[in-house]
Amino acid sequence: MNLQATELKTNLKNQMKYYFLLISILFVHSIFAQSKLPIIKANSKNVDINDDGYLNKNAWTLSPKAKPDVYTADRTRKTKWVTFYTDIDSFRAKVKPGSKYNFIILLNGKDSCFTQIASAIAPENKLSNNIDTHDTIPFTLTPFNAIDVKSVINDIDTLNLHFDLGSFDFRFTKDAILRKTKLLPNQQDALAGKAEPDYNHLNKVFKLQMGTATWYNPGVGTTSFTAHDMDGRFGWNLFDGKIVQIDYDNSLLIIHSKLPESLKGYRKLKLEFIHSFVCIKGSFEIEDKKYSGNFLLDTGSDQAIILDSGWTAKQNFPSNLKLIKSSVLKDPRGVQYESKTVLAPVFKINNYPLKGIPTLVLGTRNPTGFEINYLCNDLLKRFNIILDFTNDYLYLEPNKLINLPYRGNS
Repeated sequence: MNLQATELKTNLKNQMKYYFLLISILFVHSIFAQSKLPIIKANSKNVDINDDGYLNKNAWTLSPKAKPDVYTADRTRKTKWVTFYTDIDSFRAKVKPGSKYNFIILLNGKDSCFTQIASAIAPENKLSNNIDTHDTIPFTLTPFNAIDVKSVINDIDTLNLHFDLGSFDFRFTKDAILRKTKLLPNQQDALAGKAEPDYNHLNKVFKLQMGTATWYNPGVGTTSFTAHDMDGRFGWNLFDGKIVQIDYDNSLLIIHSKLPESLKGYRKLKLEFIHSFVCIKGSFEIEDKKYSGNFLLDTGSDQAIILDSGWTAKQNFPSNLKLIKSSVLKDPRGVQYESKTVLAPVFKINNYPLKGIPTLVLGTRNPTGFEINYLCNDLLKRFNIILDFTNDYLYLEPNKLINLPYRGNS
């Protein structure tokens, strides 16, 4: 009887594996086996993408093995056009929030590359909208203005990750992966220097926990850039569709499913999304003149404000402000650029005035590749912040750090 039960259990397992495999195949087939799925042609694997007027050359590499290969459009709640340009053809889709568009790129007349253009905003889940949830994540504000969160990986490894509004997803440093986790397949040989670490084939992160918030099977990448002394970072898009409260007074990140009812003392302003980066409007007031622009929210930087060199040139930003310090940076070609930190008399966010701001004026091209300024955590930490990623608004309230001296002034 026991033998029969064992055989029956084995047969059921095999049947279930076959069933799930069949369902997966049918699911992919149902997406792309439409009667008139658009087909465009290509003789080169390199594809240019125009995302709402921003043309990115060689932004995409065709992959016949991916089924589908998904391009996530820059985040916006507006309807926009996204166009793929191959070397000989093109495909254009009108992307709305929550939408997906499937097509095929036929490479060299033989390889079908199943491609999908997807909105960065997920389709609305009406059932989840009725559930009121609150996850609490304690943090420590480091001397370098990093929002340091203790993160437990696969229930065994602990990393210090910082919350970076200027970043995306989970990113671990290679050194932290090697020395603080069990994610490397050749861990012992790599630690002993007998083998090169293989960071392209990490063991799976099946669970990542921060406070009461848990992610199952999250995507994890590597990085060479983090805040000082951090093991990695995590970005804003992990909370898209939710409300993120950064409470510096109590050192808590609180993730809400709905906007808190009591917002007394907070000022509201619209969030902007530029190439999926979280931005707001801000302005300097210098000698009765206003210099306005877009500012990327960057809690990963220990600076106060960083100005784009192109923006300062277009704005004729004053060059006679009090110099705090200067530094010389060198690009990969060996060309030197001088960056200056100057004292800006007044900067306003939603008409809230901040005075005596150390402002780094870049002498190099912006590393993002497009014109944008930065509001960094030496300034942002002076406000308790609520980020409404369901309606795209920012709420600010001055906190106990509002009159703290700026690091850049010392």
